[in-house]
Amino acid sequence: MENYIVSARKYRPQTFESVVGQQALTQTLQNAIRQNHLAHAYLFCGPRGVGKTTCARIFAKTINCLNPQNGFDACNECESCKAFNEQRSFNIHELDAASNNSVEDIRSLIDQVRIPPQIGKYSVYIIDEVHMLSAGAFNALLKTLEEPPSYAIFILATTEKHKVLPTILSRCQVYDFNRITVPDTIAYLQSVAAKEGITADEEALNVVAQKADGGMRDALSIFDQLVAFCGNTITYERTIEVLNVLNVDYYFSLVDAALKHDVSSALLLFNDVLNHGFNAANFVTGFAQHLRDVLVSKDPQTLPLLETSEAIQKRYAEQAKQCSPVWLFQALDVLNTCDINYRTARNKRLTVELSLVKLCQLGVAQNVPVQAVQAAKPAKPDVPQPKAAVNAEQPSPAADAPKEQASAPKSMPSIPKMPKISLGIGLKKEVSAEEETPTNTNPQPPITHTPSQEENNRPFTADQLKDAWVGLATTHQEELRLKQLIESYMPHLVDNTTAEIQMPNPWQMDQMKKALPLLVNQLRKKLHNTDLNIRLVQAEFTQEQMAFTAEEKYALMVEQNPELAELKDQLDLRID
Repeated sequence: MENYIVSARKYRPQTFESVVGQQALTQTLQNAIRQNHLAHAYLFCGPRGVGKTTCARIFAKTINCLNPQNGFDACNECESCKAFNEQRSFNIHELDAASNNSVEDIRSLIDQVRIPPQIGKYSVYIIDEVHMLSAGAFNALLKTLEEPPSYAIFILATTEKHKVLPTILSRCQVYDFNRITVPDTIAYLQSVAAKEGITADEEALNVVAQKADGGMRDALSIFDQLVAFCGNTITYERTIEVLNVLNVDYYFSLVDAALKHDVSSALLLFNDVLNHGFNAANFVTGFAQHLRDVLVSKDPQTLPLLETSEAIQKRYAEQAKQCSPVWLFQALDVLNTCDINYRTARNKRLTVELSLVKLCQLGVAQNVPVQAVQAAKPAKPDVPQPKAAVNAEQPSPAADAPKEQASAPKSMPSIPKMPKISLGIGLKKEVSAEEETPTNTNPQPPITHTPSQEENNRPFTADQLKDAWVGLATTHQEELRLKQLIESYMPHLVDNTTAEIQMPNPWQMDQMKKALPLLVNQLRKKLHNTDLNIRLVQAEFTQEQMAFTAEEKYALMVEQNPELAELKDQLDLRID
């Protein structure tokens, strides 16, 4: 029985043409080999599993080939190529900087550099995860990296370029590897499946590519996992089952339910998602991503931003025709707010359910029939409306009342007449007697709207004043200085509308004077009394006699306790 080899190793690219998703970069390396323009140091950086170490090995194999094909391809027949393929080449040295990151390890590498190659032209040193080297190791490598022997070439690989010292970066040719796109990953997985005799749905491979997040090594590892679970037939349903991925049909169904304003279906779908063991936070994130993909599908110019298979693209295009851009913007805003509030919410399920209800209610107001809106308008004729220039309101003729009642919809109950009320908002205005009585031949007296005495001049007690004052401290919770003033001093009621606050010193008096107008206005609103007034009174300050010397302190103590003098005489004590 043959030993099993994982797909990531079995189908590792052996030539530049077989590298997936890095065409510009591999073309640059091929041209450098053809023109014999080789640098002494390279830095390959990019995400994991995109081919950095693979390209480094292909590059090292090709430049040491004794009979290169087309000037940039290894022949795989010479002694150097055979040694490389059998992993016994002494021209290629690989060092894992994650476990060999000390100065001693780099010094040992520098001693190796002094030995020229036995077969081939170059000794290639591949240092993987170079960002893990210590600062001392970087400094030890610096001089050799800048001026190596003519036969030595360094290839550094890293996933975190920002952690490499700038002095190292300046001595290398930097190549940035790209994330492998979803279509490229699907195409490569289809070729691997064909070689292995496996049937795989395109939707299933799309899920694998999305899960790999741009890394081909991860995609091949997930592919092996699916083969172990599904056998020779990989379906979409079994793929989402083994990878614990939420079926995209849930998202399509939720959008349809939201467009139909079907709250019950949306909540039942979410309950089904939770019953399958999926996390609500991942559901919200996935649903927002789905709406983003629907929005991208509305415009052919943004369609390339949708990284998915052609079959899924058609489903997105069909649903995009049903959704308006405004609805999608509002829905994304609702889900974004839900994602923010989810982390701090105590009832997390309720938070998501409320967001789904809001989604189902989007656009409801715009769908109300015009007839219903017009029929509902006569429900407000009895509320008095304020006028800008006239301070009186002419009563409507009695003949209009039957028309108003007739225009109201039959399903709505009749609304009783509301009594005439004052529309004052606490603003006092001096009005003369002539202005109050306009010249009008109408014998009916006008109805004025001046504030009533009962509403704006309610009597209050000392306890009510105290409670209202203490409540101001809560209102100004964030203003610490004002809050301290309110808590430190209490107004005392002098008469029905006047209160006094005694201030201990002039500085506190000035502070309270600045804040008093605001506090008085707030108290007037709370107590419903516009005549309330608060005055500040400077407290009488009597300076007590202070004891500084020992004799003064003794005299003060004897004044308070005369027995201390007798005790002093009996013990023959003296004052120091």
